[in-house]
Amino acid sequence: QVRLVESGGGSVQTGGSLRLSCVASGYGTTRYSRGWGRQRPGKDREGLVNIYPDGNTQYADSVKGRFTMSRDFGKDTAYLQMDRLKPEDTAKYYCATAPHYVHFREHWLFTTWGQGIQVTVSS
Repeated sequence: QVRLVESGGGSVQTGGSLRLSCVASGYGTTRYSRGWGRQRPGKDREGLVNIYPDGNTQYADSVKGRFTMSRDFGKDTAYLQMDRLKPEDTAKYYCATAPHYVHFREHWLFTTWGQGIQVTVSS
């Protein structure tokens, strides 16, 4: 059974940075697609980014150029470096994974999600 655990959230001022981490446990997860999504207050969950086992990465326009996703295969950990944060980035952030290719625009196809972690950006 695959399990994901996020860490690194918190509160930051506009323009600041945070780095989220997501550790995966379970057999074969290094071959999985990984991604991040978020749910802002009063909104549905949205996909933000995906990374495939070959390193190919796609970003939503709302975070492109500010957020960077990476993964460490040795630690089976995915990261989301968030720079130039804005108040509208305030949300609960979730990491996700699936044993097949998943594009962030179809984030509902991820088969396992973490419990989520809060990010708050104040103006």
